[in-house]
Amino acid sequence: MQARLIELATLVADSIEDASKAFNESDITLAERVIAGDRVIDGATATLDELAIDILARQQPVARDLRLVVSALRMSASLERMGDMAGHIAQLARYRFPEKVARKSLRPHFHELGELTVKMARQLVRLLETNNLSIAAEIQQEDDKVDALREAVLERMLGEKWKGEPMDTVDATLASRYYERFADHAVKIAKRVEYLSDGEWVRPQDEPEV
Repeated sequence: MQARLIELATLVADSIEDASKAFNESDITLAERVIAGDRVIDGATATLDELAIDILARQQPVARDLRLVVSALRMSASLERMGDMAGHIAQLARYRFPEKVARKSLRPHFHELGELTVKMARQLVRLLETNNLSIAAEIQQEDDKVDALREAVLERMLGEKWKGEPMDTVDATLASRYYERFADHAVKIAKRVEYLSDGEWVRPQDEPEV
């Protein structure tokens, strides 16, 4: 299951890297690759979920083993959603091709959002490989930077100097939200890994009680 999670996380990291480049450089080839690759991520997620369900049914794990299987199901769901967010970013690039999606004044913000989320995705792969909790803490710190950048994007669009068309405003709002949600899911996975280590679950603010 760990190997399947690492494989899935690697696919997601590649996807957000390509999606960000497609978004920032108006690269239609990369955008199409990301959109098509979402089916591969969905398939890898389904395979992992089937394995987890089979383990639950056949082996009836308890204690830490049960936490591991349930956590794997939760993490695969978050990774699948991260793939969706990368796909949405790529779709914006495809829709606006050959023009760039973001107006010139916002491009530095989105370039940095891309770099941060790619970094978080690569950190996530290393976290799943090593279970090094210092990496989990780093992911949560990077999430704060993503949140701040999204706020900066919104503030710039609300300012008096903003001259963007309605479509520019909608695209930038959506893109910044997609990056934010991508980062939020990375944090959820990091918290799951911490939970597997110490058995103490701290629920993210946007995760409902069950």
